[in-house]
Amino acid sequence: MQNITILGSTGSIGVSTLDVLARHPERYSVYALTAHTRITQLAEQCEQFRPQIAVVGSAASAEQLTRLLREKRLKTQVIYGEQALCDVASAPGCDTVMAAIVGAAGLAPSLAAAHAGKKILLANKEALVMSGQLFIDAVTASGATLLPIDSEHNAIFQCLPQGYQRNPAAKGIVKILLTASGGPFLTRTVDTLESVTPAEAVAHPKWVMGRKISVDSATMMNKGLEVIEAHWLFGIPASQIEVVIHPQSVIHSMVSYVDGSVLAQLGNPDMRTPIANALAYPERISSGVAALDLTIIGQLQFSKPDLKRFPCLKLAYDALLSGGSAAIILNAANEVAVEAFLDGKIGFRMIDQLISRTMDTLPICSVTDIDSLLEQDRLARLTVRTFIS
Repeated sequence: MQNITILGSTGSIGVSTLDVLARHPERYSVYALTAHTRITQLAEQCEQFRPQIAVVGSAASAEQLTRLLREKRLKTQVIYGEQALCDVASAPGCDTVMAAIVGAAGLAPSLAAAHAGKKILLANKEALVMSGQLFIDAVTASGATLLPIDSEHNAIFQCLPQGYQRNPAAKGIVKILLTASGGPFLTRTVDTLESVTPAEAVAHPKWVMGRKISVDSATMMNKGLEVIEAHWLFGIPASQIEVVIHPQSVIHSMVSYVDGSVLAQLGNPDMRTPIANALAYPERISSGVAALDLTIIGQLQFSKPDLKRFPCLKLAYDALLSGGSAAIILNAANEVAVEAFLDGKIGFRMIDQLISRTMDTLPICSVTDIDSLLEQDRLARLTVRTFIS
């Protein structure tokens, strides 16, 4: 029986995780659920899964949740704040942590799980993008298990040799190919992207995701962050990570080997597949996802990404090659710019312009600990907010 903490249980990944857990009550129990502001939904999840602890973002939210749980006669303990997230991620009663809090907010609890030696199912790509070597060092020192949940990284994980230890040359790996759907604007005239609305940007043609990650998919920053994440997860240099546009989202990623073989993982676009894979690894369990029927798909298409259409992808490669604090600056500037776009403060094409300007403005620094990391994150956010204002 695995005891699971879900960081971000009311988001799309959290909901999908709970769906898989509900199919296997003999294997999994829920230790803790966390949400920031979706208190009613969290209360409903607590009623169904009976966690020991629920974590929310503020004292007011904690009071609201406590009242709702009391009405349901539930004994779930309610706590709040960032330290509470770290506590449930590292608690002795927790075996496995689903790290699904979007953005930089997921860094501290994900690192806490790593330091505590947990089995970490990493859906929060920003945590690894920001902390890089610090995160990998924490996993190595504690003996934690790190399993990727992003469909692309989970696909790569499934296509790598069993027991792979972040050394591509030793295993005959030539490159990895990250597939990308291309998002909602793959064929839209580039000159019209200035007028894209938030509603259009979050309408992904294949995946059901949160608003922020949907905008990242539309700009292809999501794929850029995945390039950086793949580098740290698998120890593969930027020169051996290739992005391929694949609109059908059936092949989730591939690994190319020196003998000419290319191994691919295929499946319907449903996050329950990688979630089930990571939860049960090295076993396989039912995810609730329908079997893939290639005769219905008919054809699979591939193309190279257009960097004029998707300049954020190039910015991410530049950040990875620059090293140091560059990826922290990239991620922070993107989070602030995307929020401003969703709030109607800037246009769609200003997202990449603001990120580029911020990266050009701030010097690249070495990052040796969490304090220096957070300081670079703070400076980048301050800088891009100044540009916006």
